[in-house]
Amino acid sequence: MRDRLSISLPVKLIGRVADLADRKRLSRSAIVEAALDSFLSPDSADMQEAALTRRLDRLSRQAARVERDLRISTETVGLFIRFWLTITPPIAPEDHATAQVKGRERFEGFVDTLGKLLQKGQSFLDEIPDDISPPAAGEQDDQ
Repeated sequence: MRDRLSISLPVKLIGRVADLADRKRLSRSAIVEAALDSFLSPDSADMQEAALTRRLDRLSRQAARVERDLRISTETVGLFIRFWLTITPPIAPEDHATAQVKGRERFEGFVDTLGKLLQKGQSFLDEIPDDISPPAAGEQDDQ
């Protein structure tokens, strides 16, 4: 048995229902009935929760990767600075101008190389295995 229900909807929504009905070769009533049935179905909430859970899991994994990559980048820069400060001898005052010119040349080469790598989609972090995890509290090296 069927009963009649009159509703008013926005014109754009009625247009979308009509377009879908034409494409699927169904009546507008059948489209609205299926949509309402899906919306009111007890499984609908479970399906929405499962979809939300999957999205949250994916976002959690992405956030963990970003955190891991940031930690690796920070440690890499810190290690490089420590190494550079340890091995770089002081420059005599009369050699400062020459060192600045050479430093500018090297930096420009660095920026060019970095730009090429980024354009190719290559990353230093891609060379690091995914299964490397940060040390647990109390396991850090005494460096």
